[in-house]
Amino acid sequence: MATDRKAQVTWEGDLMSGKGRIETVTSGAVGGLDVSWAARTEEPGDMTSPEELIAAAHASCFSMAFSSGLAKAGHSPERLQTSATVTFQPGEGITKVGLEVVGRVPGMDEAQFEQLEEEAKENFPVSKALAGVPEIDLTARLDH
Repeated sequence: MATDRKAQVTWEGDLMSGKGRIETVTSGAVGGLDVSWAARTEEPGDMTSPEELIAAAHASCFSMAFSSGLAKAGHSPERLQTSATVTFQPGEGITKVGLEVVGRVPGMDEAQFEQLEEEAKENFPVSKALAGVPEIDLTARLDH
């Protein structure tokens, strides 16, 4: 069954001096985040950016897909710690995404871990949505 998720942004002013407020409408889990061009391209201060939200979506979606693949291979992870970094270049857009995952997976060897992380990287929904990004790197290692 398909699911829909909705977020809403109210923007006031022009690009350079304006600001917006992001609300997650469906869940209400994120109760208002401020966003601005300066926060996106310079120092964030206490504001977020579309790229930070994409990074959060990418890291969480990858963790779910990788966890599923590991479990299907008979190795449910104790823990996966995934971080994502999204690089935004004004005038070009998103130019790079870097994923790093450290996994604690009992009974898993390094070769199988690497094979399954590559499969997860290629097949999870957010990665497919970001297919136009010129560079997506993944670094994964087992935490023994």
